[in-house]
Amino acid sequence: MQELNVDEKDKRIDTYIAEKIDISRATTQRLIEEEKILVNGKKTKASYKVKLNDKITIQEEKPKETKIIAQDIPIDVLYEDNDIIVVNKPKGMVVHPANGNPDGTLVNAILSKCRGTLSGIGGEIRPGIVHRLDKDTSGVIIVAKNDKSHINLSQQIKDHKVEKTYIALVRGIVKENEASINMPIGRSKKDRKKMAVTSNGKQAITHFKVIERFLKSNVTLLKVKIETGRTHQIRVHLSEIGYPIIGDAVYSKGKNEWNIQGQCLHAKSLKFKHPTTNKEMKIEAPLPEYLKEVIKQCQKRENC
Repeated sequence: MQELNVDEKDKRIDTYIAEKIDISRATTQRLIEEEKILVNGKKTKASYKVKLNDKITIQEEKPKETKIIAQDIPIDVLYEDNDIIVVNKPKGMVVHPANGNPDGTLVNAILSKCRGTLSGIGGEIRPGIVHRLDKDTSGVIIVAKNDKSHINLSQQIKDHKVEKTYIALVRGIVKENEASINMPIGRSKKDRKKMAVTSNGKQAITHFKVIERFLKSNVTLLKVKIETGRTHQIRVHLSEIGYPIIGDAVYSKGKNEWNIQGQCLHAKSLKFKHPTTNKEMKIEAPLPEYLKEVIKQCQKRENC
């Protein structure tokens, strides 16, 4: 049994619970209908508006047996214990199965390595997945092995207590040494498959700092940190201010002179508190070879 003490008011209970424990509103609504969610010991409706200090009890479900097949796919494990596994995801690997990518994903690989020990909160499609990386973004990603860890880590992310640092190679010479981008991101009205800066989007905050400028290549290497985790956030924000990520086929219209498959964006490190020990952890993933090679080429041009 899980308990929540409400710290907000006038928000629909299905929305409130979905945000607090990282499950879908549809799942929350089903649990309410099945009377597995109670408010102050009484059954409720999905439309109920929560009040301060309401006590919500949630009857935990046993994780569903996943229908996804476990596949023996090599993965680069950066850290592992009984609660979490942290992986260096390669560029080109999809995190979880979806239309067009039924297998060969990180989830398929993780299921093979950690069979029977993954959090069930993500449902059948995303067991253990606490956060995601785009297919063509490489780097650090954390997976929960049990529900307690999943809930704890999801709350840390929601409270902006997880520090995510990326390395990005962008087209153009960035003038500022460091700056922040605070622009709302939502679904593009022109193309529903894309995200865009839009007035009715959700708040998105990105900070960046210049690592190196390559004048002869018209390229800048950036360190990027995000406060929020909107879909395609870094790619959208940097493109919006005129510095699209090199190799980004969706948000960069310029010529890809390096013929890179996938964007030059790497999740370099994650800083968080261990869900059980509360010990502060920082886990880093080395730059992938393709990105190191592009940087090396830029440096050679500067020295010519």
